[in-house]
Amino acid sequence: MAQDMTLLWGSGSPPCWRVMIALEEKNLQGYNQKLLSFQKMEHKSQEVMDMNPRGQLPSFKHGTHVLNESYAACMYLESQFKSQGNKLIPDCPAGQALMYQRMFEGLTLNQKMAEVIYYNWKVPEGERHDSAVKRNREALTAEIKLWEGYLQKVSGSFLAGKAFSLADVTVYPSIAYIFHFGLSEERYPKLAAYYNSLKDRPSIKASWPPTWLEIPQGQDLLKDI
Repeated sequence: MAQDMTLLWGSGSPPCWRVMIALEEKNLQGYNQKLLSFQKMEHKSQEVMDMNPRGQLPSFKHGTHVLNESYAACMYLESQFKSQGNKLIPDCPAGQALMYQRMFEGLTLNQKMAEVIYYNWKVPEGERHDSAVKRNREALTAEIKLWEGYLQKVSGSFLAGKAFSLADVTVYPSIAYIFHFGLSEERYPKLAAYYNSLKDRPSIKASWPPTWLEIPQGQDLLKDI
């Protein structure tokens, strides 16, 4: 099964990491994979463009089925391999509802995180404004406080309750990313506890970004958030 799968990915990318965690959780090790460099613009190579015309990573293929959106790939893997590996969707309606809610809220967290971390990279120098930087940082602060509150209220150790689910598969990489970029563990103790408690989960440990192993702490862009 896994031999029919191909993943083109980049280290440290939350979307790529989501798919890799899902593959590990479903015991689909041994898939074909290729680590590409964002710095060398390898995500714009013909190899990637042939699979993903947007020139983005991840690019994932199972047989003839191509799923380049990370959420789609994760949901597909759980759907196609329900009885294999760990179950990632709760049976009860309440658990499912919370899981899907947190999953898709994770996209907002990712967006607000990117607007702060990638601001200087995305916005030309002449178009940058201190007011925009301030607004983006305030929006990210409010978003992170929301997630801190969710973890204070949830019944269990995971985002959707007592069991690891697709919510964790999809959102954990973004939470790890903000800590990698200097978010204060003291200021957000519930998020920090969640982040640290899952570091040694086999699927996460096996797929931990190799560049983060080389440089455990990224820039301190978020230390004041």
